[in-house]
Amino acid sequence: MINKYVHILNRKILFRSEVVKLSKNRIYLSCHRFSNSATARTISGENNGSYINYLGKNPLVYSSIGQELERVAANYGSTEAIVSCHESKRHTFRSLIDQVDRLAASLLKLGLNKGDYIGLWGPNNLHWYLTMLAASRAGLVSVGINPAYQGREIEYCLKKVNIKVLVAPLQYKSQNFYEILHSICPELTANEKGPIKSNNLPHLQRFIIDTDIAPKGAITFNELLDLSTAEEIAKISKLQKFIIPDSPCNVQFTSGTTGHPKAAVLSHFNFVNNGIHIGNRNCLEGERICVQVPLFHAFGVVITIMAAMSKGATLVLPSPGFDAEESLKAVVKERCTVMHGTPTMYVDVIRKQKDCNYALDTLKMAVTGGAPCSPQLFLNIQNILKVKEVRNLYGLTETTAAIFQSRSGDNRDQVLNTVGHIQDNIEAKVIDSEGHTVPFGQPGELCIRGYCTMLGYHGDIEKTEETIGADKWLHTGDQFVLQADGYGRIVGRLKEMIIRGGENIFPKEIEDFLNTHSDILETHVIGVPDERMGEEICAFVRLTDTGGEITRAMLKEYCKGKLAHFKIPYYLIAVKEFPKTTSGKIQKFKLLQQFEEKFNTKQLNVSK
Repeated sequence: MINKYVHILNRKILFRSEVVKLSKNRIYLSCHRFSNSATARTISGENNGSYINYLGKNPLVYSSIGQELERVAANYGSTEAIVSCHESKRHTFRSLIDQVDRLAASLLKLGLNKGDYIGLWGPNNLHWYLTMLAASRAGLVSVGINPAYQGREIEYCLKKVNIKVLVAPLQYKSQNFYEILHSICPELTANEKGPIKSNNLPHLQRFIIDTDIAPKGAITFNELLDLSTAEEIAKISKLQKFIIPDSPCNVQFTSGTTGHPKAAVLSHFNFVNNGIHIGNRNCLEGERICVQVPLFHAFGVVITIMAAMSKGATLVLPSPGFDAEESLKAVVKERCTVMHGTPTMYVDVIRKQKDCNYALDTLKMAVTGGAPCSPQLFLNIQNILKVKEVRNLYGLTETTAAIFQSRSGDNRDQVLNTVGHIQDNIEAKVIDSEGHTVPFGQPGELCIRGYCTMLGYHGDIEKTEETIGADKWLHTGDQFVLQADGYGRIVGRLKEMIIRGGENIFPKEIEDFLNTHSDILETHVIGVPDERMGEEICAFVRLTDTGGEITRAMLKEYCKGKLAHFKIPYYLIAVKEFPKTTSGKIQKFKLLQQFEEKFNTKQLNVSK
């Protein structure tokens, strides 16, 4: 047994650590602040305050993504790593690492150096997956960029983190990526195959396009692959020991619902360990995962890619962007056993399954995250998609991904009414507005501390310090209830809390209840300005295909005796679709815009 001290950079806290197991590519560390026991430990604060330090059973691993991929390729070489249905392409873990190292060597041959940033701008294509892993093996930092971004938005991303190489498809839907980049980088057409020299984007050197023939100023993905020699490829494996697990591996842009999105920087250590804990919790070994979420998002890159990798599970990409019917087809054709999706995605899949009635007989688990899921939707997933088990998952970009998740054997109440149990090796507390812990079972702001905390926001010390205090507690901004048994429940975003006549009202409670109405497919509730009450409640509802019209009077009758009178929506607006981000999150600020812009003109079906 070797005792030593390890300084975890993203926490800046000194832990006494014990190396409990050594292998070729992994060092397992058991880090303890308060106890040498690797079991759950709850420490009560003042007034029996909501605080939990959950060590769990699985120690942390001090490895890079490249070392993790080597381990998995050695253990699961012949297993399929990924299937891209829409591209008709497949890779086993053995062929995957060969292709990844070939690509990693080619990226370095372009002149990139360790720590340089490479942008991944596009939907769920195989080249995205390969490039993300290749960047990690080459010591580069991948940057996930929303494929819906237009010129002004992509310009912001390229400049924010000084991206040197941008990788994209030629086109997706109506989006022509080459034309968009050319609009902000007119020098693109001035060169043939050499580096880009742009006044507006001085750091951008190369544009890689996944297409057969490259437009002027770009090179194709296949041309990039052919750049490296066998000798250069062989050096990638030797490079892994020089990539520090605490160093950055990925940048995640926040949703950016107000102002410019922030750029959260995450480490290899964040990625590898969160992936392992999720993979262990979901028992993913041997499973085939239908991937409905975008890969550029934390749900896709960590909860999906890294968790699957940790257990040698297979990823199945049904389509480049979410398509409910293609998801169902992929489940049937590829015999998928697990689905990943946001609540809104499951709403659409359930709706399509009712119409098409696909023969679903393989699904064992549905994992939902990215936004709160209503108990009614859980039941619909289980009954209509014939899923044996539904798992909830909660986390933030800034916490790498999952910090609470359902466990095997959870009872009905735990599945329907919580976001699961705290993940291994994480501290959590719930505080009031003055920073004091509240009693277990009472709402307050959730704060997190542990290995999963981001390194910070790129180039933004002020925002980083607003989010992560000097004590290294990360403030989530979520109103949360923590139970003494380690399970938690989201009440709502602090900024979304409605204050009506002095009453604090959380939209999720109303949304969950209204979703039980047989004619309502989906509900989202916001607060709207009111001269007398300060704020009033407005419910936006999406009706089922068989649902007719629903008025506020009808809704009031449905709520009678089940919701307090002050929680019953004063406004009811029926919509056909909800505005949402590419990652599936509802943009509530746009609902407020709809209310403000269209209410007076009667363009929506509004009931008082």
